[in-house]
Amino acid sequence: MPASTKPLTEAALLKMPDSDYMNKAQLEFFRARLETLRDEMLANAADTGEHLKENENFADPNDRATVEEENMLEQRVRDRERKLLKKINKALARIESGEFGYCLETGDPIGLPRLLARPTAEYSIEAQERHEKMEKLHA
Repeated sequence: MPASTKPLTEAALLKMPDSDYMNKAQLEFFRARLETLRDEMLANAADTGEHLKENENFADPNDRATVEEENMLEQRVRDRERKLLKKINKALARIESGEFGYCLETGDPIGLPRLLARPTAEYSIEAQERHEKMEKLHA
């Protein structure tokens, strides 16, 4: 019987045995999720670019200040998205290289629940906590 072509759901993914960790179906699930996220961000960036090109002149300085504040906030969001876009591209590269889903520090599985919450995760929870503690110490 041919394999189902229905997309894998989060629930089905979590029901898979540990021995199936980062099998072809799981990798395709995360590739699709990351590509969708990347495409949404690129569309948002294009919208922001168009929005910021609109030069509106306001007679009231308060209106102008409000628009400038909104533009500044939008640019901050896009800056965060640019950083996330780099992480998404790195995650997609790790899928191609076969490293996706495994901690860059320890080589241990990151785990499906963590990857579902943060598909760009590079470290296991334990390794990430160590990194954050070191950052706090050196801050």
